[in-house]
Amino acid sequence: MARKKRTSSARKALLLLTAIVVVLGGVIGLSATKLGGSASPQLALDLSGGTEMILSPKVTNGDGDISKDQLDQAVDIIRQRVDGAGVSEAEVSTQSGRNVVVSMPGTPSQETRDLIQASAQMSFRSVLMQGDGGAVPEDQRTADADLPHPNGEPQNGSDSNWITGDLQKQYEQRDCKANPGKDDQLDPDKAVVACSEDGQQKYILGPVELNGSDIKTADYSQAESGGGVSTGQWGVNITFNDHAKNVFKDVTQRLYGFYGKNQEDPKASFAIMLDGGVLQAPRAQNVIADGKAQITGDFSEDDAKGLSEQLKYGALPISFDIQSEQQISATLGTDQLQMGIIAGIIGLLLVCVYSLFQYRLLGFVTIASLLVAGVVTYEAITLLGWGVNYRLSLAGVAGLIVAIGQTADSFIVYFERIRDGLRDGRSVPSAVDHGWMRARRTIWASKGVNLLAAVVLYFVAVGNVRGFAFTLGLTAIADLMVIFWFTHPVMVMLSRTKFFGEGHKLSGLDARALGYVPLYRGAGRLRDPEDSPRARKRRSDDDEDSEDRPMTIAERRRAEALESRNKPPQDPEEQSGQNPEGADNA
Repeated sequence: MARKKRTSSARKALLLLTAIVVVLGGVIGLSATKLGGSASPQLALDLSGGTEMILSPKVTNGDGDISKDQLDQAVDIIRQRVDGAGVSEAEVSTQSGRNVVVSMPGTPSQETRDLIQASAQMSFRSVLMQGDGGAVPEDQRTADADLPHPNGEPQNGSDSNWITGDLQKQYEQRDCKANPGKDDQLDPDKAVVACSEDGQQKYILGPVELNGSDIKTADYSQAESGGGVSTGQWGVNITFNDHAKNVFKDVTQRLYGFYGKNQEDPKASFAIMLDGGVLQAPRAQNVIADGKAQITGDFSEDDAKGLSEQLKYGALPISFDIQSEQQISATLGTDQLQMGIIAGIIGLLLVCVYSLFQYRLLGFVTIASLLVAGVVTYEAITLLGWGVNYRLSLAGVAGLIVAIGQTADSFIVYFERIRDGLRDGRSVPSAVDHGWMRARRTIWASKGVNLLAAVVLYFVAVGNVRGFAFTLGLTAIADLMVIFWFTHPVMVMLSRTKFFGEGHKLSGLDARALGYVPLYRGAGRLRDPEDSPRARKRRSDDDEDSEDRPMTIAERRRAEALESRNKPPQDPEEQSGQNPEGADNA
């Protein structure tokens, strides 16, 4: 009954793995034919070539000088932006201590170019005045005598004393609909005139009260109502750091006071600016004390995702112009890729030859398992390339080659545990079941260590090394899938066949070839545990060791005690201390 249950479980596992392989293959075929994907893995810069852009930085605030720290920060943030959608393995470096060189696979989209160039300078200003984005007709503009005159120093960001006569004139003359261009040189300590990104609205804004550097993290999700029900709109979620949280609380408390008196009052709004343009000017409908705000509006999912990616890596006081852009050839090329593939094939052949020599026909289970693992890994890498822009580099190919040996190691551990069971006198089905119970703990521990090492290496490394770590971790997962859902189920089913179950001499499970001592030795005699090959080898090793090494003090005393106990009894005269010769002489 138990054997039937194990056989049934083995069939289910094989069907599960088959279904996974078929589904992954179907998704690849669908993406290649219908969705514009690829049926083969995408290659990284070192294997396929790509685009090289030289970026010239400019400081959005300051005297125009670029410090080394700012440039290093720019390199880090650009690398994170480019890799934000996956392991694209772009190369980002500095040139001449001034420019930034970005080399990436393929041809970057306009969205990627915009993401690289943007400085992501976010600021928050209180709204003092808001109106239509068009210029006010000359005959409707405020007369000089009626222009505002401040009555003293402004007390907060919403104080009308920020609005001077010149600022009012600038506001009325500004035509945002005709030219909604951003001004990235706005003074953060003064009130300014700014346009919405689409040019439909224009504003007079107070000084900057919070900066992008005050943002702790940013992501995007569907907006929710006060009752926790999704509104169907996309929003960008911002969490401020501890210092900014208190400032934001005071600001929303002030704005909420205007909102309570008149919900249409522009002073109830807080403008959110990105690189000199107003993204949104939401009204403060409550006091936000926990530092968690959400930007909502007419966002598509792509808009919300793009904005969150610009913000979540922190503020950068540098924006970039693309000084030059050119296509570059592969730095390693197809020759190196072919050599890597040849090296992998040689390694695979050596493993196959060893398996067949060591395990006879059982080695074909190893070969089949390696092929299945290869198919699963290939499908996973192809889908990751289509789904998250993962690109396979030469370092990643090296990770795949290393994985061949690690994968084969799992099968060897399992097979040797089966052979141990046969040497102890178990039948083949029993040795398979018992060997699996012992081997799977070792396999779990081994693959856990491999996966942990790959994860740590991936997060502490950059560039191609991350590709190596990624493929190493991916193959560890594929190995576990294959050993649990293919290799073990196949062994269970083979052990129930006559050829393998009875230990044919070519099966690799021949007990006699392994030094098997039968449990029943004939003539009514059972095998003693000390007659097993393991016990005989242990005694032989102990005997050899005892001849070669000196005795310890404890062993010498024990030997002397045994010798004294085994010594024959002495004559009474000898026991009394008399000498027989002395007696005769007397």
